[in-house]
Amino acid sequence: MYLIQLADRVAKGLTKISPERIERHRRFLLSQQTDSGGFKGREGDADLYYTGFAARALAVSGGLDLECCRSLASYLGTIDPLKLGVIDLLSWLYSALVVQTSSGIDLLAGLPADFVPQVIVLIEANRTSDGGYAKSNEGALGSTYQSFLVALTYELLGQKMPRRNAMVQFLFDRQRDDGGFVEIAPMKRSGTNPTAAAVALLRQLNAIEPDIADDVMGFLTDVVSTEGGFQANTRIPFADGLSTFTGLLTAHDLGRRDLISPDKILDWVATSLELPEGGFRGASWDQQADVEYSFYGLGILGLLFASR
Repeated sequence: MYLIQLADRVAKGLTKISPERIERHRRFLLSQQTDSGGFKGREGDADLYYTGFAARALAVSGGLDLECCRSLASYLGTIDPLKLGVIDLLSWLYSALVVQTSSGIDLLAGLPADFVPQVIVLIEANRTSDGGYAKSNEGALGSTYQSFLVALTYELLGQKMPRRNAMVQFLFDRQRDDGGFVEIAPMKRSGTNPTAAAVALLRQLNAIEPDIADDVMGFLTDVVSTEGGFQANTRIPFADGLSTFTGLLTAHDLGRRDLISPDKILDWVATSLELPEGGFRGASWDQQADVEYSFYGLGILGLLFASR
């Protein structure tokens, strides 16, 4: 399972980092849990999207204790997953899986017997004529990132994505001459994050081809930042945590761990993203840390140290 395998990779790398450094970030993550049991977003209130990233970050950096799990389970129990879009549904499902693995509390046991079929109906209502998935049933164009999230959701549900070949063709059609992939069909300039999503999904579907991988590496070379990370696209002149995590992961998965010097990335993370009191911010211009970018920061460190 993609998310679990990724978490294992990151967690193994983080065991090679000093416990004191990891503990600073765990303290930050735990400080973001609200009285409701959910974790804060940028606005300060509990937010399911950010809660999912907090659960992932805590899981890879040492796990969740019983008290944290109980509080998180209480928060998740107030939310009906059948009323969620795919992004929030994935956050709910993965958080529930982390809670179950860490504490034995099974939130899925309380769901309707036909939960999975109901979810599939809701997801397939967002399938578009181009073979991908939109964010809602009102979307006319498939999104590369949304399609990747749908694939992850199907995997967590123990189901196969319908019409595999249509999805493969959808992804092929999103690749551009620069070697990368775009988010939706009208776009001409590729982005690091849709490229990472497309490569991950093509690999999951056993449809990655050597020429595609070579073209992707050409694109990733073009978005290497002089700072030491990856840019979101060729027009944005600075690196950020999300693009660096996804770009680094894609390069590693395609067998190119040497695209950027690991030491250069580590220095950039330590000086531009990592805060001394704990937590990671999104980029050098960002004013605050949050749990999402803290997951990306820990993910970058985990991937780099895992390969040493």
